[in-house]
Amino acid sequence: MNLINKEVTHKRFGKGSVVKHNESLIEVHFATENKKFVFPDAFGKYLKLNDQSAAHSLEKVIQKQEVERLKREQEKDEEKKLLRKERLLRLEHEKLMKNHKLHPKSQMVFWCDTEDQKRSFTEWECFTGIIKSGINKGKPNKPTRIHQNSACLITARDSAMPEKDRRILGVYMVGEDFIGKLCEDGYIPAHSEYRLQLTDEESERMLFWDYYVNEKYPNKMTWNTGKYRYFDNLWMAQILHDLVSVKTDPNEQKLAQQFLDHFCRMNQIRKEEIPKANGALMRI
Repeated sequence: MNLINKEVTHKRFGKGSVVKHNESLIEVHFATENKKFVFPDAFGKYLKLNDQSAAHSLEKVIQKQEVERLKREQEKDEEKKLLRKERLLRLEHEKLMKNHKLHPKSQMVFWCDTEDQKRSFTEWECFTGIIKSGINKGKPNKPTRIHQNSACLITARDSAMPEKDRRILGVYMVGEDFIGKLCEDGYIPAHSEYRLQLTDEESERMLFWDYYVNEKYPNKMTWNTGKYRYFDNLWMAQILHDLVSVKTDPNEQKLAQQFLDHFCRMNQIRKEEIPKANGALMRI
């Protein structure tokens, strides 16, 4: 609003006339000198507009600015709360990272239908599924063993084929900062670099049951329920080792080798000591 030449009254300097003003300052000419004031803060404290219509308009401006000020303060408070929350989460994350102990079965294998496969290789993430019963019924399964040393194996079988023909479709290391204990939505994201998808020809050579065995029932090859199961670290190393030779594209083969090297380093496995696969299919 334009206040130039508007008459004002100051508690100490008396009457004056506005000669300049902008969004933050106002200058008033009094009888003997000019004075500058903070705009619009000075009004209501030191200055009073004598023009009632202008005073009413100014009051609306002041009210609007007060609302905006309160909004900014609220946003700052929310930002501070968010920063505190992020700081606490970061400290918790660092604590979990520092105190993490490798679990011998901290890998995960997924049973994937057609829709799961599509999401796995477009979004590069897998979903652990929903808890079916108990007090947490309806909530996503929390992958508590999964950590930075973990990889996720994507498998599938055609409905017309027996379970023993389940094929490996792809594999990825979990995201660099992922910690299963902190996962609330059940989605496990892939590492930005270590991720591999197999061609149809490659997956025909990589059968899941060549590597996996149920120690309680070593001759059985069944997947009864659930979207996933935990997987032995050495079995995953065996799969990654064999993928290096299965891959025919030089770039993919190089990535598979780097993947294996990284995995072994994260899981404290010596590549030279990886045993040959001895899954249920190998024991028939």
